[in-house]
Amino acid sequence: MQKKIFSIFLLLTAAMLLLSACNGVTPVETKVAETQAVLPTKAVQETAPELPAASASGDLLAAYQTTLENIYATVSPSVVNIHVVQKVTTNTSSSLLPGFPGFPFFSLPQGNENDQNSTEQYQSALGSGFVWDTQGHIVTNNHVVSGADKIEVTFSDGTSLPATLVGADPDSDLAVLQVDANTVSLTPVTLANSDTVKVGQLAIAIGNPFGLEGTMTTGIISAVGRSLPASETSAQSYTIPDIIQTDAPINPGNSGGVLVDIDGRVLGVTAAIESPVRASAGIGFAIPAKIVENVVPSLIADGSYAHAWLGISGTSLVPELATAMDLDATQRGALVISVMDNSPAEEAGLQGSEEQVTIDGQNALVGGDIITAIDDQPVFEMDDLISYLARTNVGQEVTLTLLHSGKEKTVNVTLAARPSTQETVVASKNGITLGILGITMNEAIATQMDLPKNQSGVLVVDVQSGSLADTAGLRGGDESVSIDGHDVQIGGDVITALNGQKVETIDDLKDALAQLSSVDELNLTILRNGYEIKINIQSEK
Repeated sequence: MQKKIFSIFLLLTAAMLLLSACNGVTPVETKVAETQAVLPTKAVQETAPELPAASASGDLLAAYQTTLENIYATVSPSVVNIHVVQKVTTNTSSSLLPGFPGFPFFSLPQGNENDQNSTEQYQSALGSGFVWDTQGHIVTNNHVVSGADKIEVTFSDGTSLPATLVGADPDSDLAVLQVDANTVSLTPVTLANSDTVKVGQLAIAIGNPFGLEGTMTTGIISAVGRSLPASETSAQSYTIPDIIQTDAPINPGNSGGVLVDIDGRVLGVTAAIESPVRASAGIGFAIPAKIVENVVPSLIADGSYAHAWLGISGTSLVPELATAMDLDATQRGALVISVMDNSPAEEAGLQGSEEQVTIDGQNALVGGDIITAIDDQPVFEMDDLISYLARTNVGQEVTLTLLHSGKEKTVNVTLAARPSTQETVVASKNGITLGILGITMNEAIATQMDLPKNQSGVLVVDVQSGSLADTAGLRGGDESVSIDGHDVQIGGDVITALNGQKVETIDDLKDALAQLSSVDELNLTILRNGYEIKINIQSEK
């Protein structure tokens, strides 16, 4: 009996603690909640007033319920359902509309699957979004609308309108659509200051999981300061910093929806989950409002967003690396592995790592500069540097504090615009699909793979299941490294020639494939583990 009473007491206390932060709580209710929140000693318990009546807890729960109802009534008109359609060919069906790490949006297969002679089919999918302004701009995830041939937005009142893509930024996984603002009532959201988000704070997700429009779930902020790759289909995707983690249930279809606070302000854009079953397991992630606030206006004005670029690849300095560099094992920072050609880092004289050591059976590069602070803000690990750079602008000057050959120094660096990344699922214009995700080789990637710095070609990052490349045994990357804030999958085959024609870039490979017919053979020259080999691929008839 005692255990049962204690459990009920904890439940009521938790409810009152939550309600002390809710709108509409009276001064008397707030005082009761605060009193129950401080019961660490017997003396305090003896002086605490008794609960007035059993109905008091009911009143508090009713107030909490009313608060949630008000949040839903305020925010749900701003949240929309996004329906996208993409035309695909039958031999590329394995690479339909892209997903996101642990969080594909809700797919709806379409087309005549029984017509074996058809060369075209359609893939349909559902996601979420929200109203940004009264001019008809809608914000969602880039991975929801990337590659779509048709986009339709449905509002909470049932109005459906065609939408056009205004701009997209794969590196922050954000995109902006636009609908005709004269044909629907638009209720823009209000952004919160995501820099002040605290673990334990109440969090509410509103979106369209599995296509179920206008679904609201509740939870708390589970963690802050996480990071995510911008896309699982990108060979060199930007790492999105300052990600908010929540246990509010979110599922496929919530992509592009909102995570709001107790005042109905947007804390972030729901974008990914961690789950072994591709459904809510209590670990969801949202792109913080601060990044949304920076990126979206630029997408509306210019259609793109320029990220500031330092031009290094690096890793967090862990005790083993510090010891290998004859530093104190407690030393922390971001170790510079390589410096990009013609980058701000090169102009500032930063030094990469050239000494190779073996740690736990693995080769590692050491000896480079260690970034310990940026603009006097401590850098304990690589993510700290990435997070700070995400808040800077192209052309901005920053001051780096370094350990250079064991001695501290400062350098000023003017940040440039990040170079565009080239990657694609390589296919020819006549419908032949090789079936790889590839990226043009560069010095930083070559260095990480222990290849000559001037090594050219196309690095195979991933191979599509059932594709020509898969059948021929091409290998994708098996190791993730960070290069200037990008996660790059290295270790795969490097394509250097096709049918005797030299391949130096993605465009070279695409052009070579475009010259082939469906009956031609593909003779690839590749580098695998540093050795050149030949692979023959027979095209599909």
